[in-house]
Amino acid sequence: MSEISASSGTKDRVAVVTGAGSGIGRATTLLLASEGTRVLAADLQETAAADTAAQADGTVIPATVDVSDERAVEQLFALCEQELGTPTLLANIAGVGSTTNAPDTSLEVWEQVFAVNSRGTFLCCKYAIPRMVDAGGGSIVNMASVAGLVGLKNRAAYCASKGAVIALTRALALDHVPDKVRVNCICPGTVDSPWVRRLLDEAGEPIDSLVARQPLGRLGTPQEIAAAVLYVASDAAAFMTGTALVIDGGLTAG
Repeated sequence: MSEISASSGTKDRVAVVTGAGSGIGRATTLLLASEGTRVLAADLQETAAADTAAQADGTVIPATVDVSDERAVEQLFALCEQELGTPTLLANIAGVGSTTNAPDTSLEVWEQVFAVNSRGTFLCCKYAIPRMVDAGGGSIVNMASVAGLVGLKNRAAYCASKGAVIALTRALALDHVPDKVRVNCICPGTVDSPWVRRLLDEAGEPIDSLVARQPLGRLGTPQEIAAAVLYVASDAAAFMTGTALVIDGGLTAG
């Protein structure tokens, strides 16, 4: 039996990556492009998406999208087909956080967190899956979180929204086994990214407090999570669907 590389099955394919302007989304875009995947790099911020595309070693086209807007998502996938071809890889990485307990969380914040993290993931899957079915199959990687598996203090909306992503991933995986569309999610622990640092600033939490709770004694990196996205999306993970892959430095091991 010949060896299969982590990138096998991603070269010369077309991917849509959301949240591509920074952090895990940017790292994923750059890694996929370096492996020969043609990528539509989508972000809410036009300049951020363009900057990621400019850094790429490969074919990356920037796009602007609000993943909570169904019409915008529909147009995003139409743009991908027009510019790059039919997408058979999707990495749903766009997300927002929250830093309050339930009584202190406004309904507006609750709905915004769910709109991006849960509805956005659903909408991108909704418009990606029929295209993947027509193409004979595909792979979707949703970005969940360990916050969807365990409770975290002062993260009520975020925990609930990521739990929804995990449940949606499992349901989609079962629905689309006959279509040869694999659907998995990744549950990172705390990753040192611009997004995490902004949340810490909002909450007034020192980054050292997050490092201290990690059994490995450090935070994860966007590149480490991107490497997992590449593996899960590739043919090397052909026997994986409906899985929530935890990458958290041991945080949930205890």
